[in-house]
Amino acid sequence: MLKIRKLRKITPSIKRKAFLLSAALILFFTALINVSTQPSYAQEKKDKGISHTVAVSAISIAVTVYDKKGRYINHLTKEDFFVFENDEKKDITYFSHDFKAPLSLTILLDVSGSMDLQDKLKESKESLKYLAASLLDLDDEFSLLIFADGEVEVAMNFSNNKNYFLEVLDRTEAYGQTALNDAVAVTPEFANKGENEKRAILLITDGIENDSQYSHYQAVEIARRVDIPIYTIGYKIPLSDQYLKKYKHSPSLTSSGIIYSLERFSRATGGKAFFINQAEELKTAIKEIKRELGYQYILGYTSYSDQENEYREIKVTTPKKKYKVRTREGYYSGEKKSP
Repeated sequence: MLKIRKLRKITPSIKRKAFLLSAALILFFTALINVSTQPSYAQEKKDKGISHTVAVSAISIAVTVYDKKGRYINHLTKEDFFVFENDEKKDITYFSHDFKAPLSLTILLDVSGSMDLQDKLKESKESLKYLAASLLDLDDEFSLLIFADGEVEVAMNFSNNKNYFLEVLDRTEAYGQTALNDAVAVTPEFANKGENEKRAILLITDGIENDSQYSHYQAVEIARRVDIPIYTIGYKIPLSDQYLKKYKHSPSLTSSGIIYSLERFSRATGGKAFFINQAEELKTAIKEIKRELGYQYILGYTSYSDQENEYREIKVTTPKKKYKVRTREGYYSGEKKSP
């Protein structure tokens, strides 16, 4: 099983009460299959002296529907959706669609040294202040996780205290290297602790990965186990591969490799990726993400599985062919070992 070996102290300049999502916690997350698919009960079927266990899981999926012009569709009902798991049609047992439903948002902010260049961290913090002051509603709760040097720090747990959030942002500084894959791997399980039904992760990073123990593939496999869409903002991604050479940790650290990785995080979990180069565009992207979350549908169904470690593909369609549907790609049934 993969271990995160690099545990370092938080830089002294960051003075806040926090806990680290450490190696032991990552191992726990790897084993835990809380993907909104925890078995609600197990049934033993016996046939001529042979028994086996069938896991019955309640599956929840966040679904976004839009037309060919990218406009969100807000009028669909339960009867307008078809859900398939491994190509088998499932009965929809739960349906919710409330534009004003409160949100539990986990903000995952890259505070590594490379974010200090080109005012990336400064402008990211300003955009998050705009999010808190102008976009989040009173009933929304939000948390702030920051990552650098092989650690993920909970800078602020779930709360709706905007003033405290702004104080924490002001004290946040850039330092160290970037363990992006590790951060993505551990964050969904934390985000799943949000009290509201609508949950999401907002990741802001320049995409430079040079300090993770998890590979990109492993991070995706772990993140998709929880029904939390990841909305990724790649901010001022370096375009020069020559510039990226000093950060080299793997052959995939190229401009195109960064874009692929960030898109994959979002696509696998049902979120969306944005690639931004200007501060005003950053605020526009955050506003669009908040708007999309309002239009989300929440669907639920029951899944039966008698196999552990089985990847189960999810597909959601609507008979209205002119509409496009986005949701998470699938999940694993039962316990799965690290890739």
